[in-house]
Amino acid sequence: MRHFEFHRSHRIGWLRAAVLGANDGIVSTASLLIGVASAGASQQTLIITGLAGLVSGAMSMAAGEYVSVSSQADTETADIARETEELATQPEHELDELTGIYVKRGLTPDLARQVAIQFTKHDALGAHARDELGISEIISARPVQAALASAATFAVGAALPLLVAWFAPYDKGVYYIAATSLIFLAALGGLAANAGGAKLWQGAWRVTFWGVLAMAATAAVGHLFGVAVG
Repeated sequence: MRHFEFHRSHRIGWLRAAVLGANDGIVSTASLLIGVASAGASQQTLIITGLAGLVSGAMSMAAGEYVSVSSQADTETADIARETEELATQPEHELDELTGIYVKRGLTPDLARQVAIQFTKHDALGAHARDELGISEIISARPVQAALASAATFAVGAALPLLVAWFAPYDKGVYYIAATSLIFLAALGGLAANAGGAKLWQGAWRVTFWGVLAMAATAAVGHLFGVAVG
């Protein structure tokens, strides 16, 4: 019978960006809407503010993720280039280095040397990138993928409280936005935890906790400024 194993490590790149984008979209937009509503703004102003926050937030997330992950990719590229040069100019030193890595991982010196020699013959650069630098194809930086995932999921997350603000009764809008946004956050946290192999309640709780703090803070600010303006 064929043995099958299911791993989740291939999801790391897009999952992190997607969860961050959706979470930020819900929290920032809901908090913005609650703050503006608490200051006594009209429903029209509320919707316009939410739309502006959705567009600017999605673009900001895309730009931020692209720049951040590009920096990681640049670092990986520089490390690979350095390793390539060292393999060409100092092959024996690199073989010793690889042997030492495998010894530290529990192999006997003789076996570690044999493994290092075999990996070097097969794919020396790949072995050093993986075992010395910690760079693999699965988790390597992909700037465009991260930027698109963050922007798209931010927009989806931001659209949820915005739709609630559109359809909810104006006089109770703050309560509807807060309650539904916390439900959205809990669901997102649970789904993200499940996709990553963690416990549902753990993911739901940690995302919802920070959402509550953000909404409470902006509601307080909006109320204070609303009273001051009024």
